[in-house]
Amino acid sequence: MSRSEFAALLTAAAVRERAHELLEIGLADGLEHWRVDLSRLDATVDFTAQVIRDRYPELAVPFHARWRHFALGGRDLWAQMAGRPADPAARARAAFDLAITSVLLDAGAGPGWRYRDAATGLEAARSEGLAIASLRLFEQGGFSLQPADPLRADAAALERLDAAALGAAFQAGPANPLLGLEGRAALLRRLGAQALARPDLFALADAARPGGLFDALAQRAQGGRLEAPVILEVLLEALGPIWPDRLTLDGVALGDCWRHPALRRADATDGLVPLHKLSQWLAYSLIEPLEAAGVAVTGIDGLTGLAEYRNGGLFYDLGVVVLKRPADAAAAHGVADPLVVGWRALTVALLDRLAPLVRERLGVDAAAFPLARVLEGGTWAAGRIAARKARDGGGPPLAIISDGTVF
Repeated sequence: MSRSEFAALLTAAAVRERAHELLEIGLADGLEHWRVDLSRLDATVDFTAQVIRDRYPELAVPFHARWRHFALGGRDLWAQMAGRPADPAARARAAFDLAITSVLLDAGAGPGWRYRDAATGLEAARSEGLAIASLRLFEQGGFSLQPADPLRADAAALERLDAAALGAAFQAGPANPLLGLEGRAALLRRLGAQALARPDLFALADAARPGGLFDALAQRAQGGRLEAPVILEVLLEALGPIWPDRLTLDGVALGDCWRHPALRRADATDGLVPLHKLSQWLAYSLIEPLEAAGVAVTGIDGLTGLAEYRNGGLFYDLGVVVLKRPADAAAAHGVADPLVVGWRALTVALLDRLAPLVRERLGVDAAAFPLARVLEGGTWAAGRIAARKARDGGGPPLAIISDGTVF
C-alpha cells in the first residue's frame, strides 16, 4: 500500500464516499448495531425546515462556524476587536489564530462549568462559554509573545502553555469544575510544537503560528479562488500529528478515522472510515476570514456534514436511525466502537439526503443555501431542540467516552 493511497483518506470526498457506502449497507440491513428507517426522514426534514424558519425568518442563515459562538448578549465580540490589525492579511492571521485555538479548546466542559464575562456581566456555559473564555484569553494576549500585538497565537507560547494558566483564564476551580484541563493544554502544546516543526505551513510570512496557515492557503488559491475541500486537506496535513491516540499508517496520520467491519476494501484501507469532524468544522470556520482577506472560497458543498452528536442525535431522536439492541442505549461506548463509528458515518450520509429536501421546503437552491447553512440553521439547532424534548438536560442520546477531540 503506498503512502498516497492512505493519504487519499484525508479528503472530504473519502468521508462522503465511505459514509454513503455504510448508509447503503444499513438500508440493506447489513449493520450489526443500526437499522435505518427512511420513512422518518420527511418528518425530520419538516422539523429542521421549521427550526430554520423560526430562527431565521428571512432565511439569512450564516455558515456553521466557530464565529457564531463569539456573540454574547446580542454583541459580536470578535467583530468589536477584529479590525485592530490594519492589514487584511494580518487580520486573517489573527482570525485563524483565534478560530484554531478556540476550536481545539472546545471539548465538553461538563454540566457544572460556567464562564462569567467581566466586560458584559453575562454568563455562558458549554461550547458558547468555552468560546467566550478562549476569545477573552486571546484578546488579552494569552498566546502572544509580543506585548504590542496581543491578537496572535505564537507557536512558542502555545508550546509552553500549562493547565494551571489555562484553568485560571477559564475561571475553573473546585466550585466551577472544567473537565479535561490538562488534555486541553496538552493539545495546544502539541499544536505549538507542530507549528514550529512545519515552517512550510505555519511560518511563510511571520513567526510560526496557527494563523500562518492563512498564507499556506492563500498560496494555493487559483486566480483568487480556493476550493473549500483544499482547506480541509491542508488542515489535515498540518494538524494530523497533534491528535492523541489516532491511527498512523505508513507515516500518514489519519486523524478522525476509525475502523468498521462492514466497510470492505481489497487493500490496506479495508475497514477504514474517515470522518474528520473537528477539522471540517475548522474548515467551515476559516471560510469567512479567507473571504474577508479577498480569497473567494468555492465548492463549499465539497465539505460534508459533521459527524457529531447534535446532528447524529437529530436522526436518532426522530427515529431515522434505530438501535437494533435497545440495551445499547444504556451503555457507554468508546469513539472507536463500531456502534459509534457507524452512527457517525450514517449521520454524514443522512445529512446529504436531508439537505436538498430542506432546501425544497424552504424554496432555496444549493448555491444560495449550501450545506454550511443547513447545518447552522439548521440540523445542529434542531438536534439540540430534539435532545431537550427527549432527555432532561438535553444531553446526547448515547454516552460516548471521548477525549474531546471527536465530539
